[in-house]
Amino acid sequence: MTITTVGLDADDTLWHNETIFRLTHDRFAELLAEHGDRDLIEARLAEVEKRNLRLYGYGVKGFTLSMIETAMELTGGEAPPFVVREILAAGREMLAHPVETLPGVDEAIAALSEKYRLVLITKGDLMDQERKLAASGLGELFAAVEIVSEKDQAVYERIFSRHGTGADEAVMVGNSMKSDVLPAIAAGAYGVHIPYAITWAHELADAPEGHPRYAALTSIDELASCIHELDART
Repeated sequence: MTITTVGLDADDTLWHNETIFRLTHDRFAELLAEHGDRDLIEARLAEVEKRNLRLYGYGVKGFTLSMIETAMELTGGEAPPFVVREILAAGREMLAHPVETLPGVDEAIAALSEKYRLVLITKGDLMDQERKLAASGLGELFAAVEIVSEKDQAVYERIFSRHGTGADEAVMVGNSMKSDVLPAIAAGAYGVHIPYAITWAHELADAPEGHPRYAALTSIDELASCIHELDART
């Protein structure tokens, strides 16, 4: 049995994403500063985001709607029109933000594509993720792209069966322990964690230390050699 397929997360694995969200968090907190301190505003926004995930899913559009809802809650339903305009403007700017791939990504993906079938597996808004992939210049290196509403065991089983030779001959790579590593391992794949400088609280989870199908790297520069080593074990 050999590794045939490598799944890769997009946001904060291939290109910057959470840093853009954090900048918008800062802007939002400043906009509503007279209605609460930073911790209160952040906590309320986190509650609203979590509540809305099942309705709006992941991505900028859902985040923007959650900011508007949070602003209405914090102002007792009387958010000034300029606040709503500023939130909508922030959302549009996020959707138009230039795509910046992380250091070493271009080289790592090019090297992996020479031997393995690459599948991009990402959550988020369909149009936004397609835009970012096109802007990244990496699109032609992927055999398939899956933009999903959630990443769980069943999703990985389906994707690696559809685009590969099954989860047991696949590797999933990403920055989220909760979404990229744990459910992929549960599906029977290898899970490789490459941390990003900032992790959204919703994506935090404990690492499966000691699991034979888990690997932790410090950067994507180490990915090709890591997968080759995993492949040699099979």
